[in-house]
Amino acid sequence: MTVADPWPSRPLRVAAAQACPSPGDVVANAATAGAMVREAAEAGARVVVFPEKFLTGYEPELIRGDPERCAVQAGGDERLGPLLTACRDTGTVAIVGAAVHDAGELHVSALVIDSDGGWAARYDKQILFRSERDIYRPGRAGCTVEVDGWRLGLGICYDSGFPEHARAAALDGCHAYLVGALFSVGNGYHESRMWFPARAFDNTMYTLLANHVGTTGGWDTCGASAVWDPTGRLVAEAGPTEAELVVADLDPEHLRRAREAHTMLADFRDAHCADALSHNRVEVIDGHPREIARADAAPMPR
Repeated sequence: MTVADPWPSRPLRVAAAQACPSPGDVVANAATAGAMVREAAEAGARVVVFPEKFLTGYEPELIRGDPERCAVQAGGDERLGPLLTACRDTGTVAIVGAAVHDAGELHVSALVIDSDGGWAARYDKQILFRSERDIYRPGRAGCTVEVDGWRLGLGICYDSGFPEHARAAALDGCHAYLVGALFSVGNGYHESRMWFPARAFDNTMYTLLANHVGTTGGWDTCGASAVWDPTGRLVAEAGPTEAELVVADLDPEHLRRAREAHTMLADFRDAHCADALSHNRVEVIDGHPREIARADAAPMPR
């Protein structure tokens, strides 16, 4: 994106929701999500992002053992009624993590509920964590959602550990990268504080993390949901253990200034991407380099 491209005309208030889901209880978790959407709307938020698999809990054995009951059913699931109603009543967009059962297969998904309470989109996690690969199928494409002129790229947890994923969203014109995740106590906090500022600064876009608190699927999670600005600086952060909302404003003028000052994204696009990512392979024999091949990088996962 260059400064000549369209920009959002006004700020967008977003919220990262962190809470502890009930294991495999879609009804209870939809009610919790609906209540948090209403709370976020009272704080002026237009978009609310929830953690990975929030509607089902991060419960691999429960979900694999009884997907009809413990996963969200694709194409509409009446158990989500309180969440859909909350979005419709408040005019809020919700991006909610769930294990989704679709045509006999399971996916790790982010469900986009629009401000009319309808199912607007579904993003399936593209880069599965190693413990997920025996249960879930990876997604085949990224997802960009536009709200009030803001282009929002979606990611789920492990996606955000790969620079190419957020870069693909930025190259699609995204102004922000929104991720529901599960980061655990121990190395998880460190990972999140490495990945999200880097994704923000490298692409000069806002990044948002919605994480769990408490224990789900045997994981002790570390909370600390947060928002970073387009220069990688922390804007707002939740605590490590309690259910809460982190609310922040995405500012188009701050975004514009960041992209004018830090031109990596524009320079990358001007370099035609594929050429910038290709590599010359050189073999050194007795101190003398010899080019032996040219290996183009694989396409970005979008």
